[in-house]
This record gives sequence, C-alpha cells and structure tokens, in this order.
Amino acid sequence: MTLRQGFPPLTLTATGLACRRGERVLVEGLDFAVEPGRALLLKGPNGAGKTTLLMTLYGAIRPAAGAYAFEGADPDGPPFLHLFGHQSAVKPRLSLIENLSFWLSVNGSGGLDPHAALDAVGLGPLARLDAGYLSAGQTRRLSLARLLVTPRPVWLLDEPTAALDTQGEAMVARLIEAHLDAGGIAVAATHLPLPIGAARVAELRLGS
Repeated sequence: MTLRQGFPPLTLTATGLACRRGERVLVEGLDFAVEPGRALLLKGPNGAGKTTLLMTLYGAIRPAAGAYAFEGADPDGPPFLHLFGHQSAVKPRLSLIENLSFWLSVNGSGGLDPHAALDAVGLGPLARLDAGYLSAGQTRRLSLARLLVTPRPVWLLDEPTAALDTQGEAMVARLIEAHLDAGGIAVAATHLPLPIGAARVAELRLGS
C-alpha cells in the first residue's frame, strides 16, 4: 500500500512533560522524541495515563508541567494531527462511501480515493452499505479509513486494534508502517504488540 509521500519533516519532542486528569497528575517527567518515520508505543495498565497523554499531545488538555512541541509544523498551515480514539464519528444512516466522502469534504483531500481507502481496510465490498449495519470491528475499520483519505503527518492512536481480530491487527500494523514509510510519525496507546519493524519503534511505559 502506498500512501501520500513527502510529508514535511516533523519531530515530536517532550521535555519534563506531566499530564493530569482533573486534579490528579497521572504521568510526569516524560522526555522523548519521535522523528519522521518513527513510532512511539505507549504501554501500561488501565488508568496509567496513556489516553490522557494522547489528549494532551492533541491539544485538548493543557500539560500540568513541562512542554511538548511538533518541531517543523507550520502553525498557520493545514491541520497536521489525526486523533483516532474510541469515538467512531461514523454516521450510521450514511453508506460507508458516503461517510468517507463527508469526512473528505470536511477535512480536505490529498490521500487515497475513498474506494481505495475502503479496500485498504478490507471494507471495499461493503461500500454502499449503511454504516449502521457494521459490526464493532468493521466500524473501527471504517474509522481508520478516515486517516487515509485525508493524510496528516501525525497519528495519535488510542487502542487502534480494539474490537479487531488477528487479521485486523495485522492490517493496522500495515497502515502504520505505510504511514511511517511516507515520513509520518505515530504515537499509539496499545495493550497488544504491533508487528512493526523494531528499528523504527520505541516504547514508553507509563504507570510503572
């Protein structure tokens, strides 16, 4: 699979970063860097702060201390972050292809054609089916296709393999590797190992 090539070089750095949920500080003293073509896997038990860290990096939560930066990002340019969480944002009364076309109209183009994106996540034959008929795993796949039609260099992924079977887990790994091949970066919170080349992946363990 070939995604968009030539993402602008962008590096995520964090120094002394602390994140809180409400009044409780969940993680602190984090120092890391994620360079183009690399992924950072967030590991740790439930409640360790993985989702909170992702939401902080997305800009939805202010850091409790320290700082992070996306070096090389143009603050006046187009959006450069995709957040893939547990809320699907799928519109059940629209077909799969209509859902992708809607996201395309909102977020902009530049990536895979919607039909090609559905093929990439294994949903090509269901393109005209209303999304409300999908299983939990198929809905997850449709949400992943959104990342492919509107490419952005940074993927923040919260349990991207949730509700997926073994084949779906392998598909997620292929999508991430293709994104890294295009010069993107990924930060993923996951309980499961992702079969991505070890040379391009670092792990950050939280809650230990």
